[in-house]
Amino acid sequence: MKKFDLGKDKINKLLLTFSIPCVVSMLINSIYNIVDQIFIGQGVGTLGNAATNVIFPLIIVFNAVAGLIGNGAAANLSLKLGENNEKEASKGVGQSIIVTVLVSLFLGVISFIIMPKLVILFGCTESVYPYALEYGKIICLGAPFMIFYSSLSNIIRADGSPKYSMIMLVVGAVINIILDPIFIFVFNQGVVGGAIATVIGQFVSFILALIYIKKFKSIQLTKKSMKLDKDVFRVLGLGLSSFITQGTVLVLFVFMNNMMTKLGALSKFGADIPLSVYGVISKINSIYISIVLGVAIGAQPIIGFNYGAGNQERVKEVFKKVLIVNFIIGIVFNAIFFFFSRELVGIFINASDPSYDKFMEFAVLMCHSFFLVMALNAFEITGSIAIQSLGKVKKATILSFIRQIILLIPISLLLSLVLNQGIYGIAYAGCISDGICFIFALFVIGSEYIRFGKKSYESKEMTKFTSTNYKGKHIVVTISREYASGGRYVGKLLAEKLGINFYDKKLIDLAAKESGLSNKYIEEKEEESRRTENHDRIFIAETKVIKDLAEKESCVIVGRCADYILKDNRDVLKVFLYSDEKNKVARAIQYYGLHEDTASKEIEKIDKEREKHYKFYTNRNWKDFSNYDLMMHVDSLGVEKTAEYIKNYLN
Repeated sequence: MKKFDLGKDKINKLLLTFSIPCVVSMLINSIYNIVDQIFIGQGVGTLGNAATNVIFPLIIVFNAVAGLIGNGAAANLSLKLGENNEKEASKGVGQSIIVTVLVSLFLGVISFIIMPKLVILFGCTESVYPYALEYGKIICLGAPFMIFYSSLSNIIRADGSPKYSMIMLVVGAVINIILDPIFIFVFNQGVVGGAIATVIGQFVSFILALIYIKKFKSIQLTKKSMKLDKDVFRVLGLGLSSFITQGTVLVLFVFMNNMMTKLGALSKFGADIPLSVYGVISKINSIYISIVLGVAIGAQPIIGFNYGAGNQERVKEVFKKVLIVNFIIGIVFNAIFFFFSRELVGIFINASDPSYDKFMEFAVLMCHSFFLVMALNAFEITGSIAIQSLGKVKKATILSFIRQIILLIPISLLLSLVLNQGIYGIAYAGCISDGICFIFALFVIGSEYIRFGKKSYESKEMTKFTSTNYKGKHIVVTISREYASGGRYVGKLLAEKLGINFYDKKLIDLAAKESGLSNKYIEEKEEESRRTENHDRIFIAETKVIKDLAEKESCVIVGRCADYILKDNRDVLKVFLYSDEKNKVARAIQYYGLHEDTASKEIEKIDKEREKHYKFYTNRNWKDFSNYDLMMHVDSLGVEKTAEYIKNYLN
């Protein structure tokens, strides 16, 4: 994050940098399940494929819990580091690690004990039951390892080590790929061998995650930071959106498994083949989903930063590029599913399998119907993630719910049961719900996109700076002033009298170009006493602008700690202007529209903010006379004569 400027660097470069590690990480999770499915399909057959599909909802549960804890802790880590609160950042990570250990052990033990009931709930048939039970119990033994490293991978990325996180996941996946054929074919262990290979790979990733705990860059974990309290619920709340999204996938998968077995039993395909085929095609589809999600999630920090900074044009550009890229990816996968469905699905089943012909027939049916317009899913997935980046969690969550819960399940029930289309009704429900969801996603994304297209904010003063014919000695006047003291107007009059440029609001335009933040954002945030990473960004940008101006031209600069920034410069006159409370209130009411009853308190509040801001960035007292060459009471001479006095002083 420190190497890149999210507000100024080229968007294509940023998207490649941030999205590629996300895509790789997302793909690895998919590969774990797909590798098992391929080798088990070739070694065991349809029943083995169906068994892995029955257990897959349990893996979704484990991933959902890991996402809840890991994404929440990662978001909290970034947030607290941005606030320069390392103590709270460390506490959030420490508590999350303890919660991960406790919850993963609990889930592993409970799921192992109730496995016989779970497989029935997940749509298992009588013939698949023994395979699913064997496979599932071993997967439960690896649950603590899987949940731990999956949760830690998110936190490790947020700590600034995406490569370590990626390597940790890749190593486990590679080990799984190597061991799968050994256990399944060499040792003839069938589904048990596939499960053992998976757990060994997960264990290695777990060890690597464990090693990283002592290597955190941004925080230092202590025993105290790992003590649980009620604040852990706030941290977990930050990962709730991810948990809800996984929850919808779980509900859909369990629903589809049960529908496949029940309706399949009434068709020529039987109960086992549709269950097996749906699992296979869903796993292949997960590769497409992983890539689209990875691109969208990689764009999150870019969208979020620029949205927070008010850079609507950049947000709009990122939105557009991510949608185009993901839609192209969708079209490619859509074409593969449609034109190469037999070759694609054939990887997962041996041609000598007795059920081969019916398996392939149903698989082609699903590819040509259920996934007929799968490319359109790119809009729903990308839109949901991008809108979440804007902080609009409710709208993003609704968009995620639309296809999975609100559309697909009711349409499936309508076509298959009400209209008596059976298993074919389920097959065609997918493309119908995808089409309707696409229209809704277009509406939601379009409304946000149009809003970004509104005319961007500009400061009240002209952004074009006048060229002057000033021929005198180089001079810079910095004016610090109490709110409503008339100091800004004094500075403007002085600049006009001297024939040099005046910089107050104009500095906002220059700082916006320098920082990548918007004019409006800077004007709203620049003098807040509360400090965040963007406040530092504003101060750094304004410092550079002020130094450049002081070097290039004679000018009058108002506020922004300019007296401190230019304290070592020659030819700088540092002025502080103040006024009586009565006169400040009168000016605030007349010129700034403050209400008579609250003007005094508002003036006091603003001056305190300025004082705190000045103290933080200069470590000096704002009203200390030793900081300035002149401290003037504006009311003594009046605004115009004060400006004239400063001009005479300069002369």
